[in-house]
Amino acid sequence: MEQTAKKKIRLNKFLSECGIASRRKSEELIKDGRVSVNGKIVTDFAYEVLLESDDVRVDGEKVKPEQKIYFLLNKPKGFITSTKDEKGRNTVINLIKTNKTIFPVGRLDYDTTGVLLLTNDGDFANALTHPSKKIIREYIAGLDKELTKEHRERLLKGITLDRRKSIFKRIYFPKKKNYKIVGVEVLEGRNHFVKRMFNSLGYEVKSLERVKFGEFTVDDLPVGKSRKLSYTEIRKHL
Repeated sequence: MEQTAKKKIRLNKFLSECGIASRRKSEELIKDGRVSVNGKIVTDFAYEVLLESDDVRVDGEKVKPEQKIYFLLNKPKGFITSTKDEKGRNTVINLIKTNKTIFPVGRLDYDTTGVLLLTNDGDFANALTHPSKKIIREYIAGLDKELTKEHRERLLKGITLDRRKSIFKRIYFPKKKNYKIVGVEVLEGRNHFVKRMFNSLGYEVKSLERVKFGEFTVDDLPVGKSRKLSYTEIRKHL
């Protein structure tokens, strides 16, 4: 009996480990009646399944646990941060050679470069992108004109964006006396957040690179190249 119990796992965790979705999204799938176990619809995400014998399906398709895999990509311009694109444009998935089904963690704009993580681990993705985790993202922005001291102070104190107070946690200038090149640290993961913050004060962002996401940096990784991350590198975020 004890041996059998060790092989049991909660249904929402099972789906997450299969790479279907994060645990939270998996719970939605279960509550919506899209998950069956041994031919019967299960709506209780705490339901326990036997790893070796139970037949678990989502929308009729059988799922099974798969090995977790993590990639760090130095994203180039001209690639969509998505698994596919309706317009047929290149996606970041095209840059990584793997037989696993992976997805990007968060988003970078079409013309934004730098640190991008890709994985098949929904819990890991949620741990990095959920607002409660307060993960720092660091960017280097190239502006069309010098950032004034007044505007720097406003961005640090907070401006209204999407009807709520929005701030840069830190602003610095990586190139001495070049106030068009601006480094910023943010906690936000909203689409186009850095660009829209500068746009709101009359600046155009000519270039944007994410140089850090949590503890992850691309270091000497060439643009367009990727590498696998070890469990040691990612476990602190799980």
